[in-house]
Amino acid sequence: MADDPYQTLGLTRDATPEAIKAAYRKLARQHHPDLNPGKPEAEARFKAVSGAHDLLADPERRARFDRGEIDAEGQEQRPAGGYRQYADAAQGERYGDGGGFEDVFAEMFGARARAASGPRRGRDASYRLDVPFAAAVLGATERLSLPDGQVLDVKIPPGVVTGQVLRLRGQGGPGHKGGPAGDALIELTVADHPLYRRDGMDLRLDLPVTLQEAVLGAAVEVPTPAGTLRVTLPAGSDTGRQIRLRGKGVAALGSRPAGDLFLTLRVVIGPPDAALEAFLRDWKPEHPANPRAGLEAGT
Repeated sequence: MADDPYQTLGLTRDATPEAIKAAYRKLARQHHPDLNPGKPEAEARFKAVSGAHDLLADPERRARFDRGEIDAEGQEQRPAGGYRQYADAAQGERYGDGGGFEDVFAEMFGARARAASGPRRGRDASYRLDVPFAAAVLGATERLSLPDGQVLDVKIPPGVVTGQVLRLRGQGGPGHKGGPAGDALIELTVADHPLYRRDGMDLRLDLPVTLQEAVLGAAVEVPTPAGTLRVTLPAGSDTGRQIRLRGKGVAALGSRPAGDLFLTLRVVIGPPDAALEAFLRDWKPEHPANPRAGLEAGT
């Protein structure tokens, strides 16, 4: 004798359609095989819950059951074998391939689930990975240690940003009965850098220069993510002047060109210098300039 579908869902016979749906969702989520691997009793319970819901969610079949015209298995006559017979029949596979289950669990499993007795794709696994600034700019391979002690080598393409998710196919949960493995979804957090600022694919760097270098021009060493470069500063460079180093920003990827590195000069006078002070006291500029000209307009 099959179980009473009302009892299976923990309901009384006057249960509303909304109560039936709510009870089904709660029990189906609790006993779903993907959430209870290796527990055949959960699978059997899940099938029973699905069968009870199928019957009671159909107003016509529910009315016929209430009138005693069909049994809990939907049969005109109650066959021997009990409720397990229903679960093992073709209609018992509906929870894996029918609209009711899909509506409830599509957001949990991302696709139409297959019957518990057949192959199923493994679940995706989500992880977080901290990425050094240079790795996000130039590209690199970073190692991710998983909670179970396994290690994944994650290839970081140049140009990634915080919040971006990389998918490693086949690195998630194992498949069921020969099904393919799920994927590893890795959310990235890119570290800040004490010198550089990201501006899309470009980088920006404030470059301190001495007064002598700014006035006379000079060849200075400039740090870049790919190594140190020697850059010639034009004579007469003032604070705020920008110098563009083409292709020295975020590395190229496929058809996307490399970004640029923009240097913004910052003139640093440095500690007190008696000779410089003496020179400036007697210095008479050939073309005097007022660096605050135009500020009056703001008053």
